[in-house]
Amino acid sequence: MKLFYKPGACSLASHIILREIGKDFTLDGVDLAKKRLENGDDYLAVNPKGQVPALLLDDGTLLTEGVAIMQYLADSVPDRQLLAPVSSLVRYHTLEWLNYIATELHKGFTPLFRPDTPEMLKPAIRAGLEKKFQYVDESLSDDQWICGQRFTIADAYLFTVLRWAYGVKLNMDGLTHIESYMQRVAERPTVAAALKAEGLN
Repeated sequence: MKLFYKPGACSLASHIILREIGKDFTLDGVDLAKKRLENGDDYLAVNPKGQVPALLLDDGTLLTEGVAIMQYLADSVPDRQLLAPVSSLVRYHTLEWLNYIATELHKGFTPLFRPDTPEMLKPAIRAGLEKKFQYVDESLSDDQWICGQRFTIADAYLFTVLRWAYGVKLNMDGLTHIESYMQRVAERPTVAAALKAEGLN
């Protein structure tokens, strides 16, 4: 398998899960501004959406969208228990969190990453995200991981998005559950390896 990624982008979550399942894979970096691969090839010829992540399977099938990629990877190695089986309500709580992270958190950062977002709008955008992270912090108060006592694909995604929160210097003061959570996730060998491979600290 080959993962098309950009360091520190949402593709980091898929990268972490690839390492969690223990299957062989390679990485191919993407310049999202130029839509070019590391060797200069046109990324749009690989993925017409022009975004990361994209996962090229061994049979030549391309899978896009991080939430779909992570579910596919988790289901491909069920023994790793990164996503509960279909019969379990835990699975749907995990999907519930994946959707919340994708729609309420991930997309909420987009205006902060765009250079054409008017400065006057940014304080309200930041305040909205900070309020949502307070909810995340409260949700982590009783559990080691976001869906309970087991690390899941939702944790890989939440960790990735939380890195952005610190990167753009949102006010995370007092969110002690998130602070300890970030440390726990970063200490996982698979996460440390993914961060190192992407040149992140």
